[in-house]
Amino acid sequence: MTHIVHPYSHRLGIIRDWKSRWFSVDKKYREFLKGDIMLREYLEKKLRGFYVGSIEIERNEKSFRLIIKTARPGMIIGRSGDGAEKLRNDILKFMTKRKLPLGKDFKMDIEEIRSPESNAAVVADMVAEGLEKRMPFRRVIKQTIDKVMANRDVKGVKIFLGGRLGGAEMARNEELKKGRIPLQTLRADVDFAREKAHMTYGDIGIKVWIYKGDIFADKGHKK
Repeated sequence: MTHIVHPYSHRLGIIRDWKSRWFSVDKKYREFLKGDIMLREYLEKKLRGFYVGSIEIERNEKSFRLIIKTARPGMIIGRSGDGAEKLRNDILKFMTKRKLPLGKDFKMDIEEIRSPESNAAVVADMVAEGLEKRMPFRRVIKQTIDKVMANRDVKGVKIFLGGRLGGAEMARNEELKKGRIPLQTLRADVDFAREKAHMTYGDIGIKVWIYKGDIFADKGHKK
């Protein structure tokens, strides 16, 4: 039997870094972990539709740094930084209300994703958006794959949909692939993301794999 491993965790410490960067002091590991998970869930729900690629957390006893990578930074930051300030206050309120650990020095950075079509999380959001607009699912995945493959640095892409596709009575799976997706190769730069499209008749699960070449540590470049 095959064992399906998450493509990101499979490469941790080899070509990938952790999305939460801290170590536990004074047995606070449980509180820090709970805080990270709850904050991520809150932000994923709140920033849905803003094409957020990843949420990274760096912390120690005194400081807390949140890095939000998005394809639409202008929409989050808002006019003259109003949106960013509001989001910052909402996060502080959320963390305080639930008594989650937050350092005295709280920083929030919003970074732009230069190439959104080669980021799996952003592509999954695009597919979910198309499905929620009631567009035919085959057209959505075909157009998205063509858009992704138009990028020079993308070598392969695979999109998987599961659920009541097209409002059918029975749930089924649909998958479309273009190029190579070497999941077993550890040096392969495979980006992976999961998303859900919320439809009136239930959720449709979306999985996206994007292969962007191999990373060679000695030269520090892709091939």
